[in-house]
Amino acid sequence: MHVNGYRCTLCHKEFPYETDMLTCPDCGETGILDILFDYAAIKEVFNRKTLSMDHTNSMWRYRALLPVEARGWERFLRVGVTPLYRSNRLESERNLKALYIKDDGQNPTGSLKDRASAVALMRAKELGYDTVACSSTGNAASSLAGNAARLGLKTVIFVPERAPKGKVAQLMVFGANVVAVRGDYRQTFELSRDAINKWGFYNRNAGINPVMTEGKKTVALEIAEQLNFIPTDWVALSVGDGCTIGGVYNGFYDLLQLGMIDHIPKILGVQSMGCAPFVTAWQTGGPLLPARENTLADSIAVGVPRNPVKAMRAVSESGGAWVAVPDEAILEAIGRLGAAEGVFAEPAAAASLAGVWQAMDQGIIKPREQVTVIVTGSGLKDVDNAMRAAGEPFSCEPDIYALEKSGRIQYYIGIA
Repeated sequence: MHVNGYRCTLCHKEFPYETDMLTCPDCGETGILDILFDYAAIKEVFNRKTLSMDHTNSMWRYRALLPVEARGWERFLRVGVTPLYRSNRLESERNLKALYIKDDGQNPTGSLKDRASAVALMRAKELGYDTVACSSTGNAASSLAGNAARLGLKTVIFVPERAPKGKVAQLMVFGANVVAVRGDYRQTFELSRDAINKWGFYNRNAGINPVMTEGKKTVALEIAEQLNFIPTDWVALSVGDGCTIGGVYNGFYDLLQLGMIDHIPKILGVQSMGCAPFVTAWQTGGPLLPARENTLADSIAVGVPRNPVKAMRAVSESGGAWVAVPDEAILEAIGRLGAAEGVFAEPAAAASLAGVWQAMDQGIIKPREQVTVIVTGSGLKDVDNAMRAAGEPFSCEPDIYALEKSGRIQYYIGIA
């Protein structure tokens, strides 16, 4: 493990990594920590040559850049090394030079959150915990439950009652101890925090646990490697509490420090207009204020983000931008990703593509630029909204004459 310590994102005080620490003891819960890596030591064991010789078919191929000892990772679910597709149709529709789609819905529990959970569980095991807890709108919870089940660790998970049934079903099947909270995400988070403090569980909450960001950064490491270390001009993703976008920036930052890429791509943070605290703060130049949670994209319905510094830094330091899109555009993007590229995205995951179209309409992303869109979760997570996007199937009696008379097949294949 090549870690030098922690640094508070607010007061910048540094602390040794050996401490089981989540936030800065001086700044309190808002004092989110960065993890500091020893890049000189990492260069000795991790570079393009060593990576080309590493046949690990999971995110653990990047273990030299993770804040854990990474012993016994072979027992974990296979997380990472998800496909990066070059668009067959969508890039030409909007005159992009290239559009890549990173389908992280192919992870074992169906979302990018598996990356964070794998590192969290490794860290929990190293620290001697047997129970891990978190609050979640769904994906973080199911990723924790599934990965913990594989390792025989207990989980206590808090979800708001609005969480989609598909995600709750995963939790129950994985044997998690689930508390459905009659409240919004902020109230769910606060109850999980109080329970963690009272009963001493390991805290997997992505907003405040610094190893979460480091797990999520492996998606950026993969994108860079899959593009032969020549990143696109832009990388777009949806944003909830800010942990994932912070991780994407960290991954590219690491590679830049190691001399493995020559630039950090501009990062586009996408939120729903129904819950857009980061976008509002960026547009007004003011502080991050609590926002309503009024969007069908439950995975990014976070009115009080817990990781604001890392999220805002990711966009500002990369020269990127923030955009907010209406739920109607998100539903349209679900359909376009599916029908044009064969990628099934949940609403929050499709928001990234909707954000790219919005950014192009606003002149933020220019024609002929290259863009990578991160699809953070599978559409199977939220089938109800998938049906809203795609519509209902045609219903017919089991009779060929009735089918012919309907004209439906003629319509399908384009004949009068």
